[in-house]
Amino acid sequence: MSVHPTAIVAATAVIPESCTVGPWCTVGPQVALGEECELISHVVLDGHLTAGARNRFSPFACVGVAPQDLKYRGEPTGVTLGDDNTIRECVTISRGTAGGGGMTRLGSHCLIMAYAHIGHDSTIGDHCILANNATLAGHVIVEDYVTVGAFSPIHQFCRVGRYAYIGGGTVVTQDVLPYSLTSATREGRAFGINKIGLERRGFDQPRLRALHHAFRLLVSGKMNTAQAVEKLKAEGVASEDVRYLVEFVETTKRGFIR
Repeated sequence: MSVHPTAIVAATAVIPESCTVGPWCTVGPQVALGEECELISHVVLDGHLTAGARNRFSPFACVGVAPQDLKYRGEPTGVTLGDDNTIRECVTISRGTAGGGGMTRLGSHCLIMAYAHIGHDSTIGDHCILANNATLAGHVIVEDYVTVGAFSPIHQFCRVGRYAYIGGGTVVTQDVLPYSLTSATREGRAFGINKIGLERRGFDQPRLRALHHAFRLLVSGKMNTAQAVEKLKAEGVASEDVRYLVEFVETTKRGFIR
């Protein structure tokens, strides 16, 4: 394994020979890395941290560090990362807390840009992008293929549905509908489906038309949420995407951005 002489690596850390640990990095005793991970320089990996293969950590990234929670008393909580993630400069990912399940999770193929923060007990899916200074408070759920724009804070216990796109500078205090384009300078507003993003992910026109119809009822129409959901059900939802959207609305605990 390639370990720079200035790096400090605990004797019990698990680091395969294919990994690279650059100058001035610190790797804690309970860290386990997968194959071909790269720590460029000044990276801090701590706590019960398990990372998959080919993760790349940029300078001053801090992953697995203690949560920013006054209730935390040093419990043995942790962080798990999947494969092929890019963690850019000064990113912070806090380990979980006993009260929140004990684990912060990041999936695979994610890009976490500079200065982004993933708070304790949060769960991030696969193929997600967190732009610069995106901030996830504790207990946030971000599903697959989500993009969170720069300088966007997400309130604790919020859920962001899959394929959602959150524009830069959007304050998120309620759940974000899946497939949606949500953006505003203050207290986000849903503008309909994330059409361009969905097309890039291979959604064909019938799928897009079904989602557009559902969003028109839920977000743009004159009916309230309960009425829109009942109408969609009465129509006999044939689209798997719309069924998931309806389920998301029915199970929200914080309400959703309209």
